[in-house]
Amino acid sequence: MADDTNKPDTESSAGAEDANAPAQANEATGQGGDAAKPDVVATLEGQVADLTDRLLRAHAEMENLRKRTERDKEDTAKYAITKFAREVLGIGDNLQRAIAAVPPGASDADPALKALVDGVAMTEREFLNVLDRHGVKRIDPEGEPFNPHRHQAMTEIENPEVPAGTIVQVYQPGYVIEDRVLRPAMVVVAKGGAKASKEPPAAGSATEAP
Repeated sequence: MADDTNKPDTESSAGAEDANAPAQANEATGQGGDAAKPDVVATLEGQVADLTDRLLRAHAEMENLRKRTERDKEDTAKYAITKFAREVLGIGDNLQRAIAAVPPGASDADPALKALVDGVAMTEREFLNVLDRHGVKRIDPEGEPFNPHRHQAMTEIENPEVPAGTIVQVYQPGYVIEDRVLRPAMVVVAKGGAKASKEPPAAGSATEAP
């Protein structure tokens, strides 16, 4: 009888322990979760920082690409006719030679010759106007200081009447397309006079057209 009386107490105690077990397990799990939270947050923050850095880099690369594309587009528009312009420069040279071949005053004495010379001169002016409309300009630098970025010296001559380095004759005019040298002018440069004052070359004049 005594054994039967003690059985319920034992079972009640065991039941209480079983009931407390989930609560203890939950408490242990909660403590472990709280301890793991800082590591998870740090990992997520690191990932966010890495993704932000990648996004900023990608944005910067896209902006640089856009600017390069714009520059290439502008250069293409400016210098697209470079090769064609260089090919037709000889036409202007021949027109100029034809006009220069007529002796001074000869056209005044011959109406037919004068009409021919006027026609050639008009053709040359129109040729230069067409080039100018497309950004190509003639360089005829007689009397200007020699600029190695725009002129090509063929020879030097003694001329004390002008400052040294002054262009006294132009063998062949040059041409520029926008801010690039298409063909340097071939010139004769004076030496022996006072030194010419140096002028800084125009911006972009050192760059020759491709």
